[in-house]
Amino acid sequence: MRLFTALAIPDAVAATLWPLQGGVPGARWQTREQLHLTLRFIGEVDGRDAAAIDDALSAISAPAFTLELKGVGSFGGRVPRDLWSGVAVCEPLHHLQRKIESALQRIGLEPDGRKFTPHVTLARLKGASNGVVQEYLAHHGLYASPAFSVESFCLYSSKLTSDGSIYRIEREYPLA
Repeated sequence: MRLFTALAIPDAVAATLWPLQGGVPGARWQTREQLHLTLRFIGEVDGRDAAAIDDALSAISAPAFTLELKGVGSFGGRVPRDLWSGVAVCEPLHHLQRKIESALQRIGLEPDGRKFTPHVTLARLKGASNGVVQEYLAHHGLYASPAFSVESFCLYSSKLTSDGSIYRIEREYPLA
C-alpha cells in the first residue's frame, strides 16, 4: 500500500482553485478528488507497517488552526513539471508537519529528505514551455483562497494509474 499524510481541501476552497486550472498546454489538471496538501509522503508499506503508522499518527496531539492558500508556483525550474498553489505563512502547519515527521521516524521510517514546501498541486506538466508557465504564474500570482479551519489531518492511500493517481482517505486524525 502506498501512503502519505495530508490535509483535505474543503469544497469551498477547491472551488476557488478551478479558475486557475486552464491556459497551459500540456497540463494534466488535478481533479477535485486529487486536491490535498501533502504533509509527509510515506511510500509503499505492508499491512504491519501501516498499522504501526496508524498507531503513531493517532498519538499526535496538535492544535487546530486556520490556513489560507496563497499564490502559485511551479516545480522543475527551466523544465517545469508541476503547477501549484502555495500557502500563506502558517507556523501551526509547520508544527503539525514536524510532529508527523518525528512520529514516523520514531517507528523506524527514514527521514524525508525533501524540504517541506506546503502546496496544493494544481497540474502535472508534460512538455509545457517555460514561457507559458511564467505567463501563467504572472497572471495568477495574486491568488488567495478564503481562510479555512484545519481540524484534522488524514492518512491517504494512493494508487497510480495511467490517468493519474487515485487517492483515498484511509483514516482521519482530529486536532485539538
